[in-house]
Amino acid sequence: MFKYKNKKIAVWVGMLMAILTSGGCKKLVEASAPITSVNGSNVFASDATAASTLTGIYTKMSTDDASNSGFTSISIYSSLSADELSLYSGVSLQGIVSFYKNQLNNQTTPNYWTTIYPVVYQANAGITGLSSASSLTPGVRQQLLGEAKFMRAFCYFYLANFYGDVPLVTTTDYKANSLLSRAPQANVYKQIISDLSDAEGLLSTSYLQADALTPYATTAEQRVRPTKWAAAALLARTYLYTGNWDSAELQATTVLNNSSEFSLTGLDSAFLKNSKEAIWQLQPVLSGANSNTGEGGFFILPATGPSSSYPAYLSSNILNSFETGDQRKVHWMKTVTPSPGTTTYYYPYKYKVGYTTTSVQEYVMMLRLSELYLVRAEARSQQNNISGAQADLNVVRSRAKLSNTTAGDKASLLTAILQERRVELFTEWGNRWLDLKRSGTIDATMGPACTQKGGSWDTRWQWYPLPLTDIQYGINLTQNGGY
Repeated sequence: MFKYKNKKIAVWVGMLMAILTSGGCKKLVEASAPITSVNGSNVFASDATAASTLTGIYTKMSTDDASNSGFTSISIYSSLSADELSLYSGVSLQGIVSFYKNQLNNQTTPNYWTTIYPVVYQANAGITGLSSASSLTPGVRQQLLGEAKFMRAFCYFYLANFYGDVPLVTTTDYKANSLLSRAPQANVYKQIISDLSDAEGLLSTSYLQADALTPYATTAEQRVRPTKWAAAALLARTYLYTGNWDSAELQATTVLNNSSEFSLTGLDSAFLKNSKEAIWQLQPVLSGANSNTGEGGFFILPATGPSSSYPAYLSSNILNSFETGDQRKVHWMKTVTPSPGTTTYYYPYKYKVGYTTTSVQEYVMMLRLSELYLVRAEARSQQNNISGAQADLNVVRSRAKLSNTTAGDKASLLTAILQERRVELFTEWGNRWLDLKRSGTIDATMGPACTQKGGSWDTRWQWYPLPLTDIQYGINLTQNGGY
């Protein structure tokens, strides 16, 4: 639910996590000098401390979960921005209402600029320290350097897609960073591709334990450290977004061909921890009622229905987009009718554990296999490989118990794939919001959607605003239009 809770953190990283988090950007691109009790050379002097610094990034992302407007709340707020969610009329929290009505301003929170740039800083610190580390086990150093580059690319993917042109911060030189202007989005994509290409060559093909060296036994995998396959998956998505169809197909195929590691599961088990569909997941580190995912806690409505504490539910737009017989509407949605004769509300049910004290059953899904079938289908369509595109699209449709696609040419296939992404990836990591932008359909969609929400639409609002503090302190920063 949308409440800030007292959370007891399961301490599994220890004080080493503070080395990077306390050195994060105070003003993002204009950061204060990092102050830590352990200097950088000491952090990367042993395998254990070096591994802990990267683990600390994942821990921080998991601790600041979706219910606390952290990194993983992207799945919530970008769905509010798009046409996927409706909002309970009694909600008065400025941030959530502003995202829903597309009425953001430079002081709206959350602002993912201030959420993501500290992670970029941590990744940069890791890259700098690991590049010069001489006392680490070579395999540990290689894996951690790959993880740091992967995480920087992951961060910049969302910065570029939420804000457009953004400062390209690749060092920990806070004085130089404070003078940066916004780099063209195309240049940011080049950096993303460079980092992911490096990461793909550095990262292990196996899921590794906390020491960043020892593989898990096959039956005991924890899919929580990025691997070569995570880098290839994100690279496939990035190539798709930048129009490099051949490379998008190649990278998607790299992962899809690894059938011993990855496969589509049943709909009810797709989002379980260490699911065979998972390419990379984020492990919850909290306890008690917060021991599973923040997304599950936010989306799953109680029997009393939506309220100021449980403010969002699925919109009629998404409900009406499913074909008759689509089993995703049965297994990935659930309903609640507060009392006889009242409105029936649908809510996302991909994660099936909400705020309840139970064992950890679900991890946050960061990258999953079905997206890659749709990435490759789209890339193949763009290259006029009609039968190949149909085959990939039909794999996803088959799991949902739908018949094969009737789309038989490039234009109709691209439309069908965008529709399939809508019903397969709803409320996941901003996919709908980003698809509307890259497909050029955002104005046609959000005009009516905003009218439905009681507001209006301005095409400039597809880019989120930079925070006021960073505009004030970033000498060479400019605001996005419309704010």
